[in-house]
This record gives sequence, structure tokens and C-alpha cells, in this order.
Amino acid sequence: MEVNFKSKHLLLKSSAILGALIFFTYLIYDLGVLNLIIDSDKSKISLIILAVYCLATFHWYFLSFSLDKEIEGVNSGDVGSSALLKKLNHLDQKDHQKTKHYLSLLEDELANRHALGYMIVDILLKLGLTGTVIGFILMLLPIGDIKDFDPQIIQQLLSKMSGGMAVALYTTLTGLVTSILLKLQYFLLDSSLTRLMNHLSSKILDEA
Repeated sequence: MEVNFKSKHLLLKSSAILGALIFFTYLIYDLGVLNLIIDSDKSKISLIILAVYCLATFHWYFLSFSLDKEIEGVNSGDVGSSALLKKLNHLDQKDHQKTKHYLSLLEDELANRHALGYMIVDILLKLGLTGTVIGFILMLLPIGDIKDFDPQIIQQLLSKMSGGMAVALYTTLTGLVTSILLKLQYFLLDSSLTRLMNHLSSKILDEA
């Protein structure tokens, strides 16, 4: 039985997610939260994390657009608009074992395009943890300057320590939020790709 699959489902979902991300970014900018994070983070790792996340999101949306075109081409049966159908066109579809093996190879090839996204997810998380370590170092450095318990000196040291704590907290928060969001975005691609390959497999078996 052929698996039902909506051709525009992935692109609509991706566009809705992208729109929500843009709105959320504007909201935190308008509330001053974004400026607070960037200004409080002396290491500027939070800014790097946000820049890397934006680039990865553009890559994710491009893959969503490409995969949606594949889905539409498979649904319509148009060999000219589907790279998958072009690659399967030369196969003997009556040989089910060979066709299934080739479909599995094609799925691995397409899924490999998402590997960059998952690598960036890991990088974002590691950048956040790096900022945490740097923040704690900045927070603990002033303790070595304590030579007496003058209240004014203690107040200055506490001010410097709070700056280090801000670096640790903001970089950790930025890294965690962006890595979680990006992982969910690429999970959407993976699930859509799996559904596409199941749909294609059932379609070929029905036509055989």
C-alpha cells in the first residue's frame, strides 16, 4: 500500500519555524535581552554562537527547500524534477532486493547532507561550555588580588567577579538554546526524509 505524503508539508513547516524564529529574535531584541547578552559577554562567544546558528539555519532552510522539491517530484512521478527518480530509473524494479538496497544507499547519501547540521549542534554546545569555563576563570581571577579586607576593594572585586559570572551564564544559555533549536530543526528534516523514502519504496513496490 502506498504511503500518503503531502508534497508541501515540509516547506510549510520549515517556513513557519523560520518565521517564528525571526519573530522571536525581533522580540528579544526589542525587549533589550539580545543587547544585554552581547554587552554582558566580554568574551563575545555568545555573538559567535548566534552567528553560527544563523548560518546553520540558512543551511537548514535550503535543505528543506531541496528536500521538498524531491518530495513533490516523487509524488508527481516527474523524473525530470526528481534526482531520486532519475537514479532509480535505470534499475530493474522487479528485483525488489536490489531496489531496496539501492534505496537504502540513497537514504544514507541524503541523510549525510544533514551531518553538517548535527556537527554544528555539537559545536554550539561546546562553544557554550567553553564560555562557561572562560567565565569562571574571569570570575576567579580577581580573588588572587585580595590582600586585605578593605570594603572598597572587596566591592570592586565583586563587580569583576559578577562580570565573569555573566559570561559563564550567558554563553551557556545561548549555547544550550541554539543547539536545542537547531537539533529540532534537523530532526524535522530526518523525519521527512524517512517518510519520503518509505513513500518511494511503497510506490515502487505498488508499480512493480
